[in-house]
Amino acid sequence: MIRTFRHPARLLPLAFLLAISLGTALLMLPAARPGPEGATLLTAAFTATSAVTVTGLAVQDTGTYWSGFGQGVIVLLAQAGGLGIMSGATLLALLVTRRLSLGTRLLAQAEVRVVALGDVRAVLRLILAMVLCVEVVTAGLLALRLRFGHGVAWGEALWSGAFHAVGAFNNAGFSLYPDGLTRFAQDPLVLGPLALAVIIGSLGFPVAAELLRRPRRLSLHSRLTLWGTAGLLLLGTVGVLAFEWGNPRTLGGLEAGHRVFGAVFHAAMTRSGGFNAIDIGQMSQGSLALSCLLMLIGGGSAGTGGGIRVTTFLVLGLIVWAEVRGDPDVSAFHRRIPPDLQRQALTVATLAMLVVVVATLAMLALTDRPAGVLLFEVISAFATVGLSTGITGNLPPAAQWLLMLLMFIGRVGTVTVVTALALRSARRLYRFPEERPIIG
Repeated sequence: MIRTFRHPARLLPLAFLLAISLGTALLMLPAARPGPEGATLLTAAFTATSAVTVTGLAVQDTGTYWSGFGQGVIVLLAQAGGLGIMSGATLLALLVTRRLSLGTRLLAQAEVRVVALGDVRAVLRLILAMVLCVEVVTAGLLALRLRFGHGVAWGEALWSGAFHAVGAFNNAGFSLYPDGLTRFAQDPLVLGPLALAVIIGSLGFPVAAELLRRPRRLSLHSRLTLWGTAGLLLLGTVGVLAFEWGNPRTLGGLEAGHRVFGAVFHAAMTRSGGFNAIDIGQMSQGSLALSCLLMLIGGGSAGTGGGIRVTTFLVLGLIVWAEVRGDPDVSAFHRRIPPDLQRQALTVATLAMLVVVVATLAMLALTDRPAGVLLFEVISAFATVGLSTGITGNLPPAAQWLLMLLMFIGRVGTVTVVTALALRSARRLYRFPEERPIIG
């Protein structure tokens, strides 16, 4: 029994469960609220789960419902969740590489070029340095802008800057303002650092390490992640501009330059950032559908972003492209993608779609909200994004518990599934006879 729980693919979920339990207990303390009474179990558990899984969905307004102590607990949980997923996923990837055959290990090491196999201390040091650097710079820029651009007192500016900087890098979209960041919709000096921190955090540690160490010799993973991120940001920006340009309730009421920047910011936030500078509930159906697609794809592997990951989505596209062209191999950037990775990508995407469909049907049974709105909420929770049309706090308790489950599955489930598949991969000494069923 003890040996079963020591399995590396199970350690990460257990660690997250422990952090959620601890966070729930802390948020239920009377000191976590400004009033004499503590939070309810559901509110505390939902907030702790959302923070640890770096999602950002909230059933209560973070800035008014929670005291300074409660807000501190939330930001620490988000920090722990972000560090945990980056370090945990990266170390599990190193473990998977170590379990491969010697020849495959050498090929993988030559391809990744990030750290030496087993160099755990170097990995953790680089992750910690990266986190501190990005968060400190972002917090400083935000605090200065809030103090001198918006007249906020130094204490509030520093706390707000630090709180939102941690949330941005860890892709946890908690905000101290009841309207999100809509009050800063025309201030790129506030939204810009936040968007950049979200993008850096969502790229993943392997990509960031390669960019710092060997930017001229990037691995296939880094190339796919960078090109995929750029392409999806462009797609999201153009799509939101097309759908929301004339919508006076979202981008239509802003100047042309602020409309473009607002679309870029929203496209970045759908990658798992979770902050909103426009009212999500007032967006058109086309924008909501596009946002669902971007949220489901998510960020990079071993990063703070959620979703099925950019590389998974691109590998699926490459499989389709190779099949359409009749190519025997799936390749990109003059590199062949092995069949086992293709199967892993198909498995992750299929399981994600299955979870989303089943959860949406369950939400329809639990509430009378429109299907499109519920689908948006389900994908936002499963992809650990944190964007909402404003219905989270008004859902029945059963639906909120379901969202908590989705956040947990979405954060640790993908990493666990991929790791388990990789660790179980083995070479058979026999093969069954081939037979071709009819497809299509």
